[in-house]
Amino acid sequence: MDLDIRGKAAVVGGGSQGIGFAIARTLAREGAEVAIVARHADALKTAAEAIRADSGVRVVEVAADIRKAEDCARIIDTAVRELGALDILVNNDGAPPLGTLDSFDDEAWRKAVEQNLMSVVRLTRAAIPHMKARGGGRIVNVTSLSTLQPAPTFGLSVATWAGVIGYAKTLSLEVASHGITVNTVCPGRIATERLAKVFGDTSAEELARDIPVGRIGTPDEIAGLVAFLASSLGGYITGATLHVDGGRRASLL
Repeated sequence: MDLDIRGKAAVVGGGSQGIGFAIARTLAREGAEVAIVARHADALKTAAEAIRADSGVRVVEVAADIRKAEDCARIIDTAVRELGALDILVNNDGAPPLGTLDSFDDEAWRKAVEQNLMSVVRLTRAAIPHMKARGGGRIVNVTSLSTLQPAPTFGLSVATWAGVIGYAKTLSLEVASHGITVNTVCPGRIATERLAKVFGDTSAEELARDIPVGRIGTPDEIAGLVAFLASSLGGYITGATLHVDGGRRASLL
């Protein structure tokens, strides 16, 4: 299926590994030029080289810390300067530390808000004028199933990403008339380094026991949905919060 994103310009956060890398690679395979963002320049360079070799499209590396306002501005400025435009923004990064809510001080909360919420606000705010100039655009936020189905010790992520969902829904109403869609994807258990860090030595078989489809997901399965939402085929989907979890979410909505 041709998603009709060839020649589009995209920014993808967390692009050096895991879900972010898979999203950037999928968009590149569909012909989009991609600016990938991560904190560590060496890992970013390796990822960019792999995506270029796989797709043959232009890939720009932007080493930056999305927790910093000045870096958020630089990410968008660099992408637009190097790619000539901005059509797609994928807000994706790691997650704050795990722990009980009463164990976190104000500094931990500040870092979580900067990483999960304010990065989305700043990057999106900087991206919107460029999308309006193009006559439309796609914004996709990647959070976690825990945002919709909270679990103990995930509180920093739950609280801050819940803010992202509220922000995205409101923004979707404000920019729809400009041809810009805003959606949020909430992955369940996906085979990434983050999953290994959270669950340690727990086997994939054990992690899959309470997943109806009987397995953990892959980064490419998240990337496929993001690419669809970023395409012209996804143009009638906006303000949506989509859980991709193998059926694990225990809710009607």
